[in-house]
Amino acid sequence: MRKAADIYGKVATQTARPRELEASLLVKAARLLQSAKDEGDGPGSALNAALTYNQRLWSIFASAAVDPDSPLPKEIRNNIASISVFIFKQTLEAQMKPAPDKIAALININRELAAGLRSIEAA
Repeated sequence: MRKAADIYGKVATQTARPRELEASLLVKAARLLQSAKDEGDGPGSALNAALTYNQRLWSIFASAAVDPDSPLPKEIRNNIASISVFIFKQTLEAQMKPAPDKIAALININRELAAGLRSIEAA
């Protein structure tokens, strides 16, 4: 059963439109962070894994934002870069001293951006 789910996930990733894929990844990161926050685990737990996943995801977004060949308008690229800096700072602080408000900020940003990306896709 798990293998079938993995195969489906790979096919979905390959066929998803870029904005929908980005939204799905942001929702996944938010879900992982929310679950870890709800469990209240300390450093080295599910929270650390969730923070690492979120940081890697945002590293990809940041790299795309600074890519000179990016098709995105400069203003959007600058906004992504600015949000990425905040995400990295907040993640580092949450890794050093976990606090619900730091994690909640990351969750909210991911959820809001995912909703925005999905509304763009729907338009």
